[in-house]
Order: sequence, then structure tokens, then C-alpha cells
Amino acid sequence: MARSTELRPSLLSALTLILAALPTSAAEQTPQGTRPATQRVPDLQGIWTGAILTPLERPQQFAEQPRFKAEELAEQQRQATERFWASGHRPGEVGRDNDAFLDGSLKILPDGRTSLISEPANGLIPLLAEAERRREYNLSHFDAPETMSQWDRCITREPLIMLPAAYNNAYQIVQTPTHVVIVAEMIHDARIIALDTSEPPDARIKNWGGAARGRWEADTLVVETRNFNGKGWLATAQTSGRLRGVPFSEQLHTTERFKLINAKTLQYELTIEDPKAFASPWKVAYPLTRDSEYQMFEYACHEGNTAIRAMMLGARAQEQANK
Repeated sequence: MARSTELRPSLLSALTLILAALPTSAAEQTPQGTRPATQRVPDLQGIWTGAILTPLERPQQFAEQPRFKAEELAEQQRQATERFWASGHRPGEVGRDNDAFLDGSLKILPDGRTSLISEPANGLIPLLAEAERRREYNLSHFDAPETMSQWDRCITREPLIMLPAAYNNAYQIVQTPTHVVIVAEMIHDARIIALDTSEPPDARIKNWGGAARGRWEADTLVVETRNFNGKGWLATAQTSGRLRGVPFSEQLHTTERFKLINAKTLQYELTIEDPKAFASPWKVAYPLTRDSEYQMFEYACHEGNTAIRAMMLGARAQEQANK
């Protein structure tokens, strides 16, 4: 699933025009809890990158070391980079993305944390045994679309599109007083988030990305998302480790916080709750970096792509061979 080299400004232009047609003053909103028009909020607009090399979970070798010391960062960065480039070049292995697509600027967390998970304190996902069983089934049954991820099928990377991957870790934020749009470079998802509304989403309407509602808490944008369809994997990238292949349920609830630290740093926090998959809620935290020079390109992927057809043909051939 390669990404095209053709620029696609049309999507962002269309979103900008749609949002521009919405009320331009929060004072025009009537629901209770609406932010006053005179209250200023941080400007989050622009392109942000999250090229993070730190693993989602804390590796066993760092079980007793939640953070690296400042003097260790350079050496740990070197070792992590070396592991990243070596991971997809084992003899006889196929399927890795071309090196030209991979992100050469991946960095470990600047604060030295050894996992993206900030809670629980051990840096590990509180997975339920049933969720692990279903994950193993999904990862070992690439013989039908129903057990493949929604990313493999080129549908979406939702619900967790902002977990770092091996490339395309960029997001463009478009902001108005009534809405925020987050466009992800990977598989070109666009999240449209309504702000400061007291009207909850209709519980009967469910989809891959759920229904997001945002609000400002002082200088922090808080986004809560519910109404997920429960039809896919929670995380799809190899960089998600043990989370890859874990299914999400209709009870999934995510809470995101975006806080502008300075002109070039946007702190991102994500809390995940799903009683069908996890014993308790858990949290991910890492910084996004503003990059005005970064260009987002089309991710040329569509449902029914050639890779899926090839895998299905291969599965059917194996079935015939095993008869």
C-alpha cells in the first residue's frame, strides 16, 4: 500500500470551505455550556508530526527503569534506531515497506520515558485474557477479510489513528470556534470534532471512528469519543506491539487531551477504556512537533486493493493444496 507522490490539497480545501460556512462565533451557539465568544483559546492549527521511536509498552529489559537518565539518551537513541532498521531485514522475510517510505527521523521520547504508556506505572497494557485470545486468532487467520484489520483492507486506521507508526506520522489540524478537524496523513482519515455541544451523539449511530465531541478546559482541548462499531482492531500497525490485533467493542471510550506547551510542541494524551478488552483504563502520552515545512501526501489505498485479492487467492490455493 504505497503512498502517492501527487499532492492532494483538494480534501483540505473542501474541509476548510465547509467549516467556514459554519457559525463563526461561539456566541451563535445555543446549547448549554457553550464557550463565550470573548474567551480566547489556543490556536492549534498547522501540521504536527509524531515520529516517535519509543515503544508503546515498556520492554522487559527496562521493567525497572521507567525513564532513561539524560546522559543515556544519545546511546539509547542509537540502539533504538539500529533495532528499527534491522527489524525488517531478516533473511527470507518479505512484506516490509520499502525503506524509502520509512521514517528516518523517529526519536525516542525527549523526557526519557521507556514507554508511550504513562499509566499504569508499569508501562504495560492491562489486557484481558479473552482479548489476547482473540488477538492471536486474528493475527493467525489472514484467510478472510473478516479477520484482517481495517487498515489491511484500506478502510481506515480508526479508532487510534494517532498512535505512532513507521511512517506518515503527520497530522493537520484545522480549527474554527465550533469545530476542529484532524487530518491524518496515514490512510488520509479526517476526524471532524464538534466543540462545546450539549447534544450527545445518537447511540444508534455507530462507525469505525465513533462520534467525537470536544470541549475546552482552560487551555486544553479535550475530545471524548464513543459510538464505535466494534468491528475491527483497536490498533493495526506493527509498532503497536501486543495491542495489534486486539479487537475493540462498542463499549470503547477514548478521551484525548491536546495542550499547547509552546509554539512548536503540542502535548498529546490518550486514555483508553473498553471493559471487553482491558481490566482497567490506560493512558498514552507523547509530544507532537509543529513542522511548517512538512508536506502531507495522499495515501493511495482503497478497499478491495490488489494486496487483499492476492492474499485471498493465496489462502484458497493453500486450502486446495492441503486437501
